[in-house]
Amino acid sequence: MARAATLGRTRGTDPRLRRTLVTPEGVALDVAVASASARIGALFIDLTILFGLVLGFVLTLMLLAWAYSTTGLPAVSDGFMNFLFVLFIIGLFLARNAYFLFFELGQRAATWGKRSVGIRVASRDGGRLTAEAIIARNLLRDIEMFLPLMFMTSGGLQGTLSEFAAWSGIIWVGIFLLFPLLNKDRLRCGDLIAGTWVVDSPRSALGAVVASGVTPALAAGDDIALPADRYRFGERELSVYGEYELQMLEQVLRTANPDALETVAATICAKIGWSAPVGDEQAFLEAYYTQLRARLERGLRFGRRRADKNS
Repeated sequence: MARAATLGRTRGTDPRLRRTLVTPEGVALDVAVASASARIGALFIDLTILFGLVLGFVLTLMLLAWAYSTTGLPAVSDGFMNFLFVLFIIGLFLARNAYFLFFELGQRAATWGKRSVGIRVASRDGGRLTAEAIIARNLLRDIEMFLPLMFMTSGGLQGTLSEFAAWSGIIWVGIFLLFPLLNKDRLRCGDLIAGTWVVDSPRSALGAVVASGVTPALAAGDDIALPADRYRFGERELSVYGEYELQMLEQVLRTANPDALETVAATICAKIGWSAPVGDEQAFLEAYYTQLRARLERGLRFGRRRADKNS
């Protein structure tokens, strides 16, 4: 478990960014708030991706207009151009919102930009990240950044943007972009409203740490082959938890806090009707994690997905 503890310290070494998160089950987890530089880097990558998507969409609309004009049909009408303009507005709205919502509502709770720098969105109360929180934090991004930038861009293209409006928009966007630097948890205004924050998410795979006693057959979904001194769990014991609990267990094993290991082991044992493994919590949790992960992966292959213990 020394290796697991080391993995948990590979990011967020600044002690000012270290936090203790208490889950609804009463388990204390050590997390590291994502640094401002990581968040800026992730935003830059995401905006670059969005620019590429929007550019590709615009080129597609232009191609449609060109194809229409070369089919021998009547010249491009105002109605057709209005239709393309409506498609452009819809596409722009989806690019601003659907991109962030789609990825942050996923299991990793991170966009491509966040994944590339090793951070993710999490709930500040330690509970499961809800769809309402993700929607709230991302819709506010329109007010923080996208709408002022669109207003300045459209006004500049039309020649109606005054100097006062331009400076007001720049100051508005600047205040919101700098807001994470003005609080210790590096929160956006969207995070404040949604009850979320962005934390470090080390890329090192836990499977290489906790599944050292598992044969390669596990990856293929075969029967679990564990040494005789490891724990074995049946379908009933493994069916009580889902993906969210697996993620929490992964975090506990990463931090390797003795008190957290003991608390989580006792909680799982009470849930599945086992006696608590006094003094052997690490081996117990490693075996449970390995077998629960294998069960959930097998379920995904057959189209069965369990988000958490309540689903």
